[in-house]
Amino acid sequence: MPTTLAEALEIQRDEDATPMAGGTDLLVHWPEQLELHDRDYLDLWGIDELRRIEWSDDTLELGALTTYWDVITDAKIGAAFPLLVDAARQIGAVQIQSRGTWAGNIANGSPAADGVPVLMAYGASVVIASHDKHRQVPLERFYAGYKEMDLAPDELIVAIRIPNRTYRHERFIKVGSRRAQAIAKVGAALVSNGSGWRVVASSVAPTIRRCPTIEAQISDGEPLSSPDDLLPAIRADVSPIDDLRSTAAYRERVMSRVLYYAIEEMSHR
Repeated sequence: MPTTLAEALEIQRDEDATPMAGGTDLLVHWPEQLELHDRDYLDLWGIDELRRIEWSDDTLELGALTTYWDVITDAKIGAAFPLLVDAARQIGAVQIQSRGTWAGNIANGSPAADGVPVLMAYGASVVIASHDKHRQVPLERFYAGYKEMDLAPDELIVAIRIPNRTYRHERFIKVGSRRAQAIAKVGAALVSNGSGWRVVASSVAPTIRRCPTIEAQISDGEPLSSPDDLLPAIRADVSPIDDLRSTAAYRERVMSRVLYYAIEEMSHR
């Protein structure tokens, strides 16, 4: 249980330990996955320097221990980045929102994460540190595959940087069995400004994924006559599967519809 980042990075360099912060994902599996009990854990919760929210002229930086509740209750963040609040309110109950962290949502690597799509849509980058150096990776390039990340064994996520831009359109969509306290079956985050559209999909590929083909189709300005007009672009960008929560056909169908109606609504504003 280190109390400084320097101490944590030293331990991460020298020990075979699993980093944890809020522990909300870990403890879900704790009762039945007994192999988790045999690991050593690096508990980051006591490192106050990771518990920060900082603004510069063009960037919002969230320390790695920033929780969903920190964002929900921060009026300045809500005004500048409303999708962060929209997503945070749909992540579990207040207990989870108060303990779960945005960096942990990234590091867990789930393709159904609720926090990652909005961060990626806003162009966030992951700030990574080891004992020897710091580096920054755009979130859209952070995932190499299912649970595979650009993160070496001796590195920790220490912050998330979000460019402070003005957006014309912003929308977060989560389709699940309930609005909150349920894993997304299909998710999407869409933003647009003068530079074009950013569309990010969740629960329809092995990772949270930005959708360049869909972005190009929307940016071209061709009218959409029905949700089916989006299907070729969706098939080019994502690869839904059948699993316990849904079928690939359902995900593809729902994805086309939520995008179509979101685009239609936003284009008439």
